[in-house]
Amino acid sequence: MINLKDPKLFINRELSWLRFNSRVLEEAQKRENPLLERLKFLAIYGTNLDEFYMIRVAGLKQLFKSRVSVTGPDKMSPLAQLRAIRDYLHKEKLEVQKIFYEIINELENEGLFIKNYNDLDEKTKKEVDNYFFTQLYPVIVPIAVDATHPFPHLNNLSFALVIKLADMQNENEIKYALIRIPRVLPRFIQIDNTYVPIESLVQEHINALFPGYKLISSAPFRVTRNADIEIEEEEADDFMELLEEGLKLRRKGEIVRLEIGENVDEDLLEFLNSHIKVFKDDIYKFKIPLNLGSFWQIVSNKNFAHLLFEPYTPKTLPPLDQEPIFDIMEHEDILLFHPYESFDPVVKFIEDASKDSDVLAIRMTLYRVGKDSPIVKALIEAAESGKQVTALVELKARFDEENNLIWAKALEDAGAHVIFGIPGFKVHAKIAQIIKKEGDRLKQYVHLATGNYNPSTARIYTDTSYFTSQKDITDDATRFFHYLTGFSKKGKLNTLYMSPTQIKPKLLSLIDNETKKGSEGRIIAKMNSLVDPEVIVALYKASRAGVKIDLIVRGICCLRPKVKDVSENIRVISIVGKYLEHARIFYFKHSNPQIFISSADWMPRNLERRIELMTPLFEKELSEKLFEILNLQINDNVLARELQENGEYKRIERIGKTPINSQIVMEEYTNMLYTSHKKSSVSRAKKLARRLLKES
Repeated sequence: MINLKDPKLFINRELSWLRFNSRVLEEAQKRENPLLERLKFLAIYGTNLDEFYMIRVAGLKQLFKSRVSVTGPDKMSPLAQLRAIRDYLHKEKLEVQKIFYEIINELENEGLFIKNYNDLDEKTKKEVDNYFFTQLYPVIVPIAVDATHPFPHLNNLSFALVIKLADMQNENEIKYALIRIPRVLPRFIQIDNTYVPIESLVQEHINALFPGYKLISSAPFRVTRNADIEIEEEEADDFMELLEEGLKLRRKGEIVRLEIGENVDEDLLEFLNSHIKVFKDDIYKFKIPLNLGSFWQIVSNKNFAHLLFEPYTPKTLPPLDQEPIFDIMEHEDILLFHPYESFDPVVKFIEDASKDSDVLAIRMTLYRVGKDSPIVKALIEAAESGKQVTALVELKARFDEENNLIWAKALEDAGAHVIFGIPGFKVHAKIAQIIKKEGDRLKQYVHLATGNYNPSTARIYTDTSYFTSQKDITDDATRFFHYLTGFSKKGKLNTLYMSPTQIKPKLLSLIDNETKKGSEGRIIAKMNSLVDPEVIVALYKASRAGVKIDLIVRGICCLRPKVKDVSENIRVISIVGKYLEHARIFYFKHSNPQIFISSADWMPRNLERRIELMTPLFEKELSEKLFEILNLQINDNVLARELQENGEYKRIERIGKTPINSQIVMEEYTNMLYTSHKKSSVSRAKKLARRLLKES
C-alpha cells in the first residue's frame, strides 16, 4: 500500500522557490534574449531574493528559535531548510557573478558601460569628481563609530560603506566609520553612456569626508532585515494606526542577511558584524555591485531600447473598440487575456461608471493598485459626486501597505465607505460591481479577474478579465460585498466559489470527479504556485487512476511528478519569459462548466487563510478561448521547463520540432485578431485567429 502522504513525495516549498528564481536567472544567462532584457532578469532575480530573505528566511529563523522541529508535508526541519538555502545561494552566487560579467562585456560592444572609478578615463573622472562635490558631498552622511559615537541604526536594505582609517599624525590610532548612502541618490552615476557605481566614487573621496585621516580599507555593504509584520488586529478604527506602527517596526526587524564587497578585510568585517550580528553563513561576499535590483536604472536607458524585447502594444479588440462597454454587457459576456488584450477596458469600466449619472453604486476590492492609479482616482471622483462607493482596500498586501494606506485615506476623505480587510484574513479576490438605474429597474454589472486592478502590471502580467451581467453572478457579487461589509458566519455563494469555505472543497470535488473517470479523465491547471498537501494527494490519486494531468505552475511546486505508481500521469511545466505568467485557469474535462478562473493559487494560504473567488465560465466561446490558451502553453517548447522527479527543471527537448514560444504566439494571435476584423466580420476574424492558435 503506497502512502501518498509520504514526505518523500513532496518537494520542499522553499527549495522549490529557489529553483523558480534560478529559472529567472537562466533567462539572464540566455544569449537569445536581448542584452538589457538579460540585465533586467538579473534585476528581477535580485529583487525576488531580497523578498525571499526578508520573509521566508526570516520566518525560518524564527521557527528555529522557537524550536519548531518540522514544517510542511516534506517534514524538513527549519534548520535543515536554512542550511540547504544557504548552500544553494552561496553556490549560485558564483553563477550570478559570471552572468553579470558576461552581460557587461557584451554591453561594452554596444557602447554602454558599467565601470568603477579607477577604470574611467581622465575626462570622465573629472566629470564624476565634479558630481561628487556638487551633488553627493552635501548629502551623504559620514558617521564615526567610537565610545562617543554609537553605531547607527540601519534600515532594511540600507546601503553604506564601512571604513577603517588611520590618524595621519599617529598611524597606530585606528578608527572605524560608516558612510550612509541615502536612497534618494541614484545607484549609478551616469555620465553619457557610462554608469559608475556610487560607492566606487565615494570610496575615492573618503579623505574629503574624514580630513586628517588616511584610508586603510573600505567595503560597500547592504543589510536585509526581517520584514514580516505581525499585527494584532483590533477595532477597524485603530487598524490604520496599528499598521503604520507595524511599518515603522519593519525598519527595525532583526538583520537576517549581510551582503558585502568581496575584498573586505577580515578585521573590518569583524568590526561590522560585532554590531549587526549576522550568522556567518548569511554573509554573502560579492565581486559585482550590490543590490541587483538597481540595474533597472540602466535598463531604462531609452538610448538602448533596441537591446530590449520588441515592444508590444496591447490591443482593444472588437466590439470594445466600437460600443460602450455597458451596452455590450447587456447582450454578451466579455473575456480578456492580458497583456495581449488591453487593460484599458477595465479602467474605462470604472471611469465610465464614475461619470454616469445613472450609476448609483460602485463596489471594488483593491489589493495592489499602483502609485498613480486611474481606477482609484475614478472612485474618488465617483464618491465626491455623491455615488455610493465601497472599497475594500487590503492594507495587509505585503510591501504595498504604505501605498494602500495613502489610497484608503484619500477614498475616506472623498466620502467612500472604506473597509480595511477582514480580521484574520487577507482579501485577495479581484471583483468590481457597478449598480446602475435603468428606467424603473436596477441593473448590475460585474468584473472578475485573476490579477490586480493595476494598469502598470497589467502590461507585463498575463491575467484574465471577465465582464458579465448574468444575474446569478451579479447576485453573488452583492452577497460577497455584503459579506465583506457586514457580519456573516456563512460566507457562501451560489454560483461563484469563495475561500476559505468553498474553493478548496470544490477543487477536491472536481479532481475526484475526474478520478472516477479513470483514463478518460483530464485535468489542465495553470497557476503561480502549488503547495496545498490535500490537493496534491488528490492529484496523486487521480494520476494513479489514469487521469492525464498537465500542470502549468510558474513558481513553487511541491508536487513531485513522474514517480512510479504515484504521479506517472502528471506533467508539470513552468513558463518564464517576457511576461510574468500570473493567470489562474483550471480545466476539468467532465465538469459542467469545464473552465474556471480564480484569484487563488493552490496554496493553504489562498484556500484557507484568504478571501478569494473562483469563477465558472459557462459560455462556450469564452471557455474554448481559455482551453486553447492552456493547450498552447502545455505545448510550449521555448520558454517552458519541465519538472523532474528529483525536483530539478529541464528545458523541453525540441529536436526536429517547430519552436513554440507561447507568449510570441499570443502576440501574433492577438495582432491577427486585431487587424483581420477590419477586413471581415468579427466572428470571421475570431475564427481565423483561433485557427492560428490551434495550429500553433
